[in-house]
Amino acid sequence: MTYAQTVAALYALGHELGKPRKFDLEHMRVLSAALGNPHRRFPSVLIAGTNGKGSTSATLASIIHAAGYRTALYTSPHLLQINERIQIDGEPISDPEFTEMYSRVDAAARKLVDSGALPLMPSFFETLTAMAFEYFASSGVEIAVLEVGMGGRLDATNISDPCLSVITDVALDHQQYLGDTISLIAAEKAGIIRENGVLITLPQHPEANDAIGRIATERNARGVSATKYVPNVTPGAARFDNLRPAATQLGQFFRSRYFLEVMGEEILIETPLLGRHQLRNVALAIAAAEELNQCGFTITAQNIATGIRDTYWPGRFQLIPGAPGTPDFILDVAHNPAGAWALRSALSENFGDDATPRSITFIFGAMRDKAVAEMSQILFPLADHVIITHAETPRAATTDELLQLAGPSATDIIAATTVPEAIQRARASTPANGVIVITGSIYIVGEAFGLLHSRHKASS
Repeated sequence: MTYAQTVAALYALGHELGKPRKFDLEHMRVLSAALGNPHRRFPSVLIAGTNGKGSTSATLASIIHAAGYRTALYTSPHLLQINERIQIDGEPISDPEFTEMYSRVDAAARKLVDSGALPLMPSFFETLTAMAFEYFASSGVEIAVLEVGMGGRLDATNISDPCLSVITDVALDHQQYLGDTISLIAAEKAGIIRENGVLITLPQHPEANDAIGRIATERNARGVSATKYVPNVTPGAARFDNLRPAATQLGQFFRSRYFLEVMGEEILIETPLLGRHQLRNVALAIAAAEELNQCGFTITAQNIATGIRDTYWPGRFQLIPGAPGTPDFILDVAHNPAGAWALRSALSENFGDDATPRSITFIFGAMRDKAVAEMSQILFPLADHVIITHAETPRAATTDELLQLAGPSATDIIAATTVPEAIQRARASTPANGVIVITGSIYIVGEAFGLLHSRHKASS
């Protein structure tokens, strides 16, 4: 098969929650056993949560790589190319290797179905997770950082045997699968906690704290709080450099700069992940990196500083400057109300009354199953203009659906059929000193990132 045929075949497998399949781990265990249980051939860290698990995963992987270890990273979804989900030392799997891994997993799965060991072919995410495990094992990685896809207890990644479990902030999302309360959702996330294992987390919503704490206690897990690594960012806080733009070139990001004492040494933290919510994610990554020293690894405070500085995780309050005389762009993958609040906070910190006021235009698109009305009520009051658009995926809400849901939230909302059209309209309606914020769905952000990236390269 060609790479293009491989990607098409993978997507054709469908979602693991679609009929008639069920949401459990037994099929994943059977598939992995047929491959020789590749997930047992390297240690791992498993990271779950509603928001921030990707940022935490990317930061932790960068820290471990800075310490000199061959480090794997598995994340989802992707911005531009599916290969981004499977990385070693910051490099995505190549197209030929991707095709090879799919061939191995597909051949094993077909044999299992033919023999009756599996009732049907694995889903898209099950197959991709098996591909990642096979690739990491065959490539001799020394450790893998694994981001849970959804939930935790029944997610395909949860067949792994992590030396550490990390839970980021929990909020309402995917309620149709995980439960309609924070307590129920947190319990699903806490399914990654191992018996007598180590859990790294932060205090958060009381319902989440109760659910996570109960399951950690039942499993006799040792809890590690990352609280000491969350900096004090109150006005006038000592030795904290405020959250202001520090980059003006593509591929660079805004940066937060502050000092922390880590393992008895004061280090300068420079993170490209902006926003006070990201300070929590960075703190979790630091705590996890420090705890890895109890798992046979050697990670220093300077490794932590270097890894955080070198983290590459695009689409998270990322600045792409406009050409001279045109507005800048901010790309952020906020896709639920908690993410929308985080984005609003970051925009207020950088473009609000205490900064230089700038006109804001939103380009917004979302999936049909998201809390569009709530997100629009959070974000759109900040904007002078809002442009609704449609992502190229069957799950995406149409512009008519988005307009119906978001209409009451702002007065100046128009629709654009495609992301390129939305960008064109935003440029026309936003003053040169303004900012265009593209958000609501990783599909929208990914398409915009590809367009803006290619245009910037062509003009530079």
